[in-house]
Amino acid sequence: MYRYFFKRLLDFVLSLLAIIVLSPVLLITALLVRSKLGSPVIFKQERPGKNEKIFTLYKFRTMTDEKDEEGNLLPDEIRLTKFGKLLRSTSLDELPELFNILKGDMSIVGPRPLLVSYLPYYTEKEKHRHDVRPGLTGLAQVKGRNYIAWDERFKIDVEYVENLSFVLDIKIIFETVLIVLKKSDIATDTRTVESNFAEERKAKIGDK
Repeated sequence: MYRYFFKRLLDFVLSLLAIIVLSPVLLITALLVRSKLGSPVIFKQERPGKNEKIFTLYKFRTMTDEKDEEGNLLPDEIRLTKFGKLLRSTSLDELPELFNILKGDMSIVGPRPLLVSYLPYYTEKEKHRHDVRPGLTGLAQVKGRNYIAWDERFKIDVEYVENLSFVLDIKIIFETVLIVLKKSDIATDTRTVESNFAEERKAKIGDK
């Protein structure tokens, strides 16, 4: 009953309350992003949701649009400013995802929504991570976040789907709050701690 009804109800109520309570934080952060990084304030990217349905993910922008002489964007590590790193280390950049949760694209707890380009490379077992709505946080995030290998992360995601419950969700939310407060296991530049999953799987296929 929780999986099919109360979880969505809880997501709606809690995300709405969070948006109301955190509205000053959302507004101030948006103004700072506009001032320090320019527009657009919101970074949008397509991600796969429940049953691999594509939706638009919202985040606060953390990088500039600096380009080289040929008009190409500079590497991420150059465009990621000190302010952008602060947003990521405090997880403030994730706050607009509350609107994704309110809309029903996401859940408070669930496997994190990854890139659309990763879809062809999941195993049949790993595809079950899309049996539920993706989450603002998840079991893999409280067990190592970006610092665990892809295979292990997806194993944990499927473990969550198979054992989804109210008690597990509350436990994950509580542990997430502690991680954010401690600023532990939060990578400001994910490319330094994780590989591109699609490229990694392509390489494995090529080695066979």
